[in-house]
Amino acid sequence: MMCRLRTIVAFLILALFPAALSGCDSYFFYPQRIHVANPYLERVLHEDVFFKTPDGVRLHGWFFHPGTEPRGTVLFFHGNAENISTHAGAVLWLAREGYQVFLFDYRGYGRSEGKPDMEGIHVDALAAIDETFRMERVDKDHVAVFGQSLGGSVAVYAVANSPHRDRIRALVIDSAFSGYRRIAREKIAGVVLLWPFQTPLSLLVTDRYSAIRWIGRIHPIPVLILHGEADKVVPVRHGERLYRLAGEPKQLWIAPGAAHIGALSDEKLRKRLLSFLAAVLGEGKNG
Repeated sequence: MMCRLRTIVAFLILALFPAALSGCDSYFFYPQRIHVANPYLERVLHEDVFFKTPDGVRLHGWFFHPGTEPRGTVLFFHGNAENISTHAGAVLWLAREGYQVFLFDYRGYGRSEGKPDMEGIHVDALAAIDETFRMERVDKDHVAVFGQSLGGSVAVYAVANSPHRDRIRALVIDSAFSGYRRIAREKIAGVVLLWPFQTPLSLLVTDRYSAIRWIGRIHPIPVLILHGEADKVVPVRHGERLYRLAGEPKQLWIAPGAAHIGALSDEKLRKRLLSFLAAVLGEGKNG
């Protein structure tokens, strides 16, 4: 009886799960339209930025001003959930330290139009880099890209394929997964009934945009990879793999005891990142 039941379950999984994963993009994206109030946001000068992608989707972002002569500009790619109102805390401190910061929402997130999908968010990422280099207030010789989690993986592809890549001075990625198919396989394996099917089911996820395919093309842009040693969402082995595949110059900082996107909660690591940015960006227009 149990053997027959297992057979039935297996057939149901094989029959239904591919159909569900035919729209597998949705499993990577958890957007939220409503902005969450953030009292710390009022402590930083900021303005709304709207721009369009090549396929006509209107995206929304914020531009943070440091209030002093900027030390450089950081373009930020956030993770897969919510919107910029909840991710702003990851970069507000950079504005307080003298950097301009441009963060935006992918299509379907916050005030950005559309619906997220795998191809679309990578189009959005390239458009955000284009918008950064169009801004008059941005010193084009002092731009760094910073991505967290999904945003880190997206940033690798975007920097590698941007027509502005020769002017990007650094890529920083925090808690990024090395591949869409790889992380999908790991998450599928975590479901007991799906464990035997982790490989065939993961093949339904595209690897076209995966960071492992593009990280080697970032060279000679300096790459800094941050990862929490205790990250259970995206295990540290993903960061280590990206580091092995990246070209020089590259650095890997593993934060002891840090969870997912938790490395920069350490004040010492923040100061170390500021030193890194100062080295690669200089001190802005008057530096």
